[in-house]
Amino acid sequence: MLDVCLLGCGGMMPLPYRWLTALMTRFNGSSLLIDCGEGTQIAIKEKGWSFKPIDVICFTHYHGDHISGLPGLLLTMGNADRREPLTLIGPKGLERVVSALRVIAPELPFPIIYKEIEGAEQTFELNGYRLKAFRVNHNVLCYGYTLEIDRIGRFQVDKAKELGLPVQCWNALQKGGSVEWEGRTVTSDMVLGAPRKGIKLTYTTDTRPTDSIRENAVDSDLFICEGMYGEKDKLAKAKEYKHMTFYEAAELAKGAGVGEMWLTHYSPSLTRPEEYMDDVRAIFPRAKAGKDRMSLELDFDEA
Repeated sequence: MLDVCLLGCGGMMPLPYRWLTALMTRFNGSSLLIDCGEGTQIAIKEKGWSFKPIDVICFTHYHGDHISGLPGLLLTMGNADRREPLTLIGPKGLERVVSALRVIAPELPFPIIYKEIEGAEQTFELNGYRLKAFRVNHNVLCYGYTLEIDRIGRFQVDKAKELGLPVQCWNALQKGGSVEWEGRTVTSDMVLGAPRKGIKLTYTTDTRPTDSIRENAVDSDLFICEGMYGEKDKLAKAKEYKHMTFYEAAELAKGAGVGEMWLTHYSPSLTRPEEYMDDVRAIFPRAKAGKDRMSLELDFDEA
């Protein structure tokens, strides 16, 4: 099961009723944070989640509303006597940008591991899930992210018995491993069925619509996408500043065949995004206007 929380859904500046965009996920005892705008750690506290299990923080890009909350979060982690390494992932320049921010957080009791994204896309294997960064189209170097959790096939007891395997050998094979029995190696593919549907989450913001978004979001259970503007007369402004409208996001969701879409990263002038959702759902019916602390549990499909 993957817990997902949209900690904040605002763009450019925090508002009294809307924190800056940040996403947090929890899986198998570890937590991932994508973007860390001003106030992110307050949003985590408001949600009732903990920053302690956060072991990976990703950045879409280095505009202030996506990274300015990092120094405070690092200080809080340090003051809680964290010792475990923290992995940071982001576009080229990651270590330089973070080092500049750490002028106000110079001493930390834990190491930071920097992973700069190379090229148009890159995949990272982390904590039991696969994280893929893919380039999008903003006015600075910017990436979206897809998180996938694979699920192996069902353990087939009849095949295990045919191979003469005792019960004590089954556990390792159920987990995708291999065992040695009576002078032969038995691998999991010999006793497992076809891989089952896993979990897929795609997150992208601060971009124009791109093929890379559509291609990487295909069949996502949840697609969280920038919707900077709901007003239809703001399309020209969205193009000029390389952002996206609600309706462009809905077209991406429709084209990718996602299960559900949440809009995020609203313009500060957009005070009531719900007012535009009827037109958005006419394009993609399973669209929702994101709200601070909106949450969802994504589980494996047992069908």
